[in-house]
Amino acid sequence: MPETGPVGEAWRATEAAVDAILGARHDDPFAVLGPHAVAAPAAAASHVLRAFVPGAASLALLRPGGEVALACRHPDGFFEALLPGPPPAPGYRLRAGGGAAFADPFGFGPCLGPLDDHLLREGTHTRLQERLGAHAVTHAGVAGTRFAVWAPRAGRVSVVGGFNGWDGRRHPMRRRPDSGIWEIFLPGLGAGAAYQYEIMAGEGPEAGRVLPLKADPLGFAAELRPGTASVVADPAPFAWGDAEWMAARAGRDALRAPLAIYEAHAPSWRRHPDGRFWHWDELAAALIPHVAGLGFTHIGLLPVMEHACDASWGYRPTGIFAPTARLGGPEGLARFVDAAHAAGIGVILDWVPAQVPPDAHGLARFDGAPLYERPDPRHGAEAGQGAATYDYGRPEVAAFLVSSALYWLHHFHADGLRVDAVSCMIHLDHGRPPGGWVANDDGGTADHDARGFLRRLNALVAQEAPGALMIAEEATDFPGVTAADGLGFTFKWNLGWAHDTLRYMAHDPLQRRWFHGLMNFGLLYAFDEAFILPLSHDAVAPGQGSLLGRMPRGTRAAPARTRTGSASPTSAATTASCGPIRARSCSSWAASSASGGNGRRRASWTGRCCGTRGTRGCRPWCAT
Repeated sequence: MPETGPVGEAWRATEAAVDAILGARHDDPFAVLGPHAVAAPAAAASHVLRAFVPGAASLALLRPGGEVALACRHPDGFFEALLPGPPPAPGYRLRAGGGAAFADPFGFGPCLGPLDDHLLREGTHTRLQERLGAHAVTHAGVAGTRFAVWAPRAGRVSVVGGFNGWDGRRHPMRRRPDSGIWEIFLPGLGAGAAYQYEIMAGEGPEAGRVLPLKADPLGFAAELRPGTASVVADPAPFAWGDAEWMAARAGRDALRAPLAIYEAHAPSWRRHPDGRFWHWDELAAALIPHVAGLGFTHIGLLPVMEHACDASWGYRPTGIFAPTARLGGPEGLARFVDAAHAAGIGVILDWVPAQVPPDAHGLARFDGAPLYERPDPRHGAEAGQGAATYDYGRPEVAAFLVSSALYWLHHFHADGLRVDAVSCMIHLDHGRPPGGWVANDDGGTADHDARGFLRRLNALVAQEAPGALMIAEEATDFPGVTAADGLGFTFKWNLGWAHDTLRYMAHDPLQRRWFHGLMNFGLLYAFDEAFILPLSHDAVAPGQGSLLGRMPRGTRAAPARTRTGSASPTSAATTASCGPIRARSCSSWAASSASGGNGRRRASWTGRCCGTRGTRGCRPWCAT
């Protein structure tokens, strides 16, 4: 739309432009608000200054020689004035009525450049967290926070928070049409401020509708639930003390180095008597010595990314760049990892790139239509979960996910990622009913986009995070999960082994001779991949029963049989290498008896992993 009036008053904004600003419907607010040079012959060497301050009765520009009043164009708080001289430098200050002076956000230029647009579009930006999200920075000599979010089909995006009364009219953002990024710099705003994005859909049947407030897809901190806002993170870098550990990890052969993993759900491993979560420092003081004393080499944490529902264990994350606020701020996680490394313990994080949860404040239909997720609902996650899958073939989405993985490895020095639900990613029909999935262009079930994404991800991790483990939770017989010319993972969870072992142990010892095939079957494919043998959280998921409850012949002998089950090797080679470790780590089985054998009230899991697998160096992962 034209932004200025007819000749003679060309410096004035049009009524349509003013009305769009007042109604928060303008898709390019920086073309109207802020200072703009006025070309001759309207006025020589002059500029127009416009501002919208809802509720203000008067507004003045502060200058060294005093205040200059701006004319009130609309009683809702729209002001403009033609002023002599060139436009003021960024950081000029305004005063509304008798209130405090403030710097005008619309006086600042862009924070991003054409290279950011280009790299996002082609999907090769592997550090999106450095450009998108909220960053407390100094811009044009002024301290504040810059915000940037990708929403290409939005008609308007505003950043809202307590700093502007959660009013989407106050700070509409600048659109970058080449990439669909929206950005704004808010002077004077610092770390700790809670914020969300107010998005008006710009296309399709939702066009013109203001969507529920959205958390920042690249937010680095978040409010504690039930709050859903993102939080501006402290920009101060963490003082790491693990340089020796990181250097040693980079030169370690993962397939031959010892690997014994203790799996834990951090928010429920311990809690205060009143139900409050432990913070990271409390966990570090108790969990790390416990794990080290049992002889483990690594801690495997269920997802620590922000999530709305406690019952999801973190597997429905709404913020894959933000550590959950349940355990404290992001710096707390960094201290935990640093303390683990000081104790000689690595930290592996569960990472969930398989589903886009449907939470209204999350990524689902982010700009009014499917954006991060695939548009066809038949491309959803497993049946009954109500979540969609990421659009792995879209370059911007692939860059978003790659940036997330590398962020946890770089920023928090994580020693590996266990990638959840790989089966759902690489198979279009996995966990979906007949007719509930869409075949690929060849008429098959292979998800070529997801497989290509995983290959690229694993190659980048190997290149940029030497020594970091990439572990696939993959439940099918898909070949080449850990092959260099396949998906390229370091290890694959052998879920079939876990299933067969638990079935075997559920039989009475007198009857087990008829079921030795359950223990032997895994040897048919034992050397096909670099396997980890897991008895993990999946083994005690709600409805599956605790390990203790699965043991036969009542509860008196069950604890001993459970300990025997965890120590039962699948080969003589395993017996020689892992027997002592298992004997030292069979001390937590009583925890599962509190659930009455059904595993539903269980608050923590203890994992034990040991053993070798020939020259490939497989290490089993066991969790109780």
